[in-house]
Formats: sequence, C-alpha cells, structure tokens
Amino acid sequence: MWFRNLQLYRLIEPLEYTPESLHHALAERTFRPCTGLDTFSMGWVAPAGRDATELVHAGNGRLMICLRREERILPASVVREHVNEKAEAIMQSESRSVGRKEKQRLRDEVLVDLLPRAFTRSHHLYAYIDPVAGWVVVDSATAKKAEDLLSALRETLGSLRVRPLAVASSPAMVMTRWVERTPTAGFALGDECELKEPVDNGGVMRGRRIDLASAEVRSHLDAGMQVAKLAVDWEERIGCILCDDLGIRRLRFLDLVMQEAADIKTDDALVRFDADFALMGMELARFIPAVIDAFGGIDEPDG
Repeated sequence: MWFRNLQLYRLIEPLEYTPESLHHALAERTFRPCTGLDTFSMGWVAPAGRDATELVHAGNGRLMICLRREERILPASVVREHVNEKAEAIMQSESRSVGRKEKQRLRDEVLVDLLPRAFTRSHHLYAYIDPVAGWVVVDSATAKKAEDLLSALRETLGSLRVRPLAVASSPAMVMTRWVERTPTAGFALGDECELKEPVDNGGVMRGRRIDLASAEVRSHLDAGMQVAKLAVDWEERIGCILCDDLGIRRLRFLDLVMQEAADIKTDDALVRFDADFALMGMELARFIPAVIDAFGGIDEPDG
C-alpha cells in the first residue's frame, strides 16, 4: 500500500463527497473482468484488498481509491502468425494471392477466435484525495497513467476539476543549485542524478552511486547542463528521486517511519492497512509542502 511514486494535482473546487457518497458513486463503475472480445476492462475496487468491501478507504480526512485495469495478452506476433497461416492455406487451396483487404478480414477473424481465450493481466492504480489540503495524490511514475485514473474518476463522478502541480521556480534550476552549493534545509543529497543540456535533443548524463560533489559532475554543470532528476533524502524519513517535471519517483519511507509502522502490532490486515495509510498520509502531508516550498511555492494561475 505504501506509495512508490507521486503525481500531484490540485483540486480547483472543493470535493463535495463524504466517504459514503463517494463509495456509492464508485459503485456504479466497479471492476468487471474482460468478457467476449473486450481488449481491456477498468473499474474501481476496494483499496484495502479483496477482503474489504468499501471502495473508499477513509483515514484522517483522506480518501483512498483504487482503479483496476485488466488487459488481454495477445501479442501482435501471435496474431500475425495465425493470419499468415490462414493466408498461406488460401493461396495453396485456391492458387491465388491474398490482398491487403482480405488479410485485414483474416486478422479480424483471428482476433474473434483468439481474444476470448487469451490470458489477462491486471494492475492496480492507487490514489488518495485530501479534501482539506486540496490534493489528489496518485501513485504513478508517469503523468499519463495518473491521467488515466483521473479520467476514470471524472467519468464516474461527472466532474472533477483538478490541475497538475505548478511551482514558481524552475525545478531544474533549484536542483542544479543544490548540487552546486547546498540543498534546502531538511533535504540531503543522495548518490544519483540525471543531467541534461537545456536544449531540444540535448545530451543526457546519468549517474548512480556517485559522489555528486565530484569533479566529473561539476564539469558537466560548468558546461551548462542542468539537473533533471536528483536523489534526495528528507529529514531522514523519506527518500526519493525528484524530477524536473515535478514527478516524485522511487519513493521510499526510511527506517524512522517504517519502525513507527512496525511498532503498531496487529494481525488484522485491514487494521494494518488503516494504520499504514494514516502514517503515510501524515508523512506526505509534511513532505509535499516541503518540496513545494523548496521549489518556490505553488504557481497560482492568474484569475
């Protein structure tokens, strides 16, 4: 349940849902497995797992939700092989070539035959809404997948006005300054970074397990490269990769936090989920504003 990545969105309007009313809204689009010729299926499931029944897990005013997506596994190479076999059979039996339109028809026939028998795979996408602080926090390494969840939520609720986080200062410039000089109080540099030339199709330098104060890194910065990704620790409680697109990746809750979680003794999976969510939410409620402050605060649009 512990989030591994963060994509951050601001609520433009207050969320007028209680945990109960949000549950009932999500229940209109619960997950259903793929059937027939479906290539994929999406729907809401209980965040706390199969033994839970609530589609919204509420804790300390925050509302966790989970979108499940199931996809058929039907590789293009398999489809192509079956189409070629059918085309070859026609050419041998009827002594004629098979044109492009007929191959497309054969492909459609193959899909109708194979899709219902194809294996499926699923993944779960988690998010929580913090109505008081005005955040939607999605556990995704990419904005595209986060937008998939937001689109599904928007379709379910009829409306959801959010905007991606924007900050007043350039994250690349701030992180470059951290490496050149010193990071903002509370943050400590890790041993990983990605440097980019600030031009289209510019050069990229990636380094892991390196000394960010080394002459090699400094030489790239002196040549005009900027930090696009940077490993940092925050107050010895959270480690992550900060990105110039404001995504937060490879999020790790460090020993101080995990020890607090371990101190809560329970064999009940739902109680454990609830305790972990409460602790994670509390940590992120401090960490997210710290990141935003370090990047100059929220860039509020005019009007």
